[in-house]
Amino acid sequence: MGVVVGVDSHKSSLAVAVLDDVGREIGNREFPNDAKGHASLTEWVTRHGSERVIGIEGSGNYGAGLARHLLERGEHVCEVPAFLSHRERKKRPSAGKSDAQDAVAIARVVACGEGLSSPQRSGAFADLKLLSDHRDQLIRSRTQLINRTHKDLVVSHPGYERRIPKLTSKKNLQAATTLLRGERSIRANLIRERIGDLRRLSERIAVVEKQIAAKVIECGTSLTQLHGIGFLMAAKILGEVGDPARLRSKASFAMFTGTAPLEASSGRTKRHRLNRGGNRQLNYALHMMAIARRRGNDDTKTYMARLRSEGKSEKEAMRCLKRQLSNVVFRQLLEETGTAARAA
Repeated sequence: MGVVVGVDSHKSSLAVAVLDDVGREIGNREFPNDAKGHASLTEWVTRHGSERVIGIEGSGNYGAGLARHLLERGEHVCEVPAFLSHRERKKRPSAGKSDAQDAVAIARVVACGEGLSSPQRSGAFADLKLLSDHRDQLIRSRTQLINRTHKDLVVSHPGYERRIPKLTSKKNLQAATTLLRGERSIRANLIRERIGDLRRLSERIAVVEKQIAAKVIECGTSLTQLHGIGFLMAAKILGEVGDPARLRSKASFAMFTGTAPLEASSGRTKRHRLNRGGNRQLNYALHMMAIARRRGNDDTKTYMARLRSEGKSEKEAMRCLKRQLSNVVFRQLLEETGTAARAA
């Protein structure tokens, strides 16, 4: 393989380490994260050998510019997941924590060759994460605006919520506008402005959701074939997981999603408790999938009924269901990469 190169990318700098074919460090430098720095980095790396693999942590973020620069020049570039470099760094705690040591850890991950993915492929998943996060931000903004509007309407028109329970549909927004007809107070004017903002936010959310659906279709994922996963949840899963090729096992995926229960036994009491760790966005996606399947999937209904008959509480049964669904999603992701044997 020649040499391996690890790049720890930051907003203003790039820490680079080069290892030889037996894992010895033969170079370590820092370059500015700009066009000149990219050119200097490429020139410096080429001095260490004609054959090389370059791993970048954050090739979809701060390292995106460098990844494009290297790919245009025909370099073999791969994305290194942060959790792999973190695990590698923990093997050598005496080395301390620095950008230079991070770059060495990234290079060692590249030398192992497991869990790496292509920056081009990761770019599509990065787009899905950007769109999904943007939609979540718009939803939060709309919710805050609805709450402020609701507060003002309760003051100006006590009991209005019995006629207009929610301010999310066009029909209810129009009803709220009609309610204010003829009023010229400061509060009424502010409510009208907020209703206008709510309409614009809802239109923007609808546009983003169409973009998400189109991007999911473009990715060619089969996640949407699973009961309980639509375009929005598929985008969230792919955006958070990234390239499925880097997944190791269903157990590690369950820990990543926060669905692997943690043991909380004491004495004769043997039990497990909720895992509050893991990626909470993925955990939310699996939770929504569980709710949908529980309502409309006969196998899921039977499974939940069996768990309840065994004495599990409602929450414990739901946690078991989410753990099983984690395996289902993991298997589906691996089938897309042609490595389904690892899901067994």
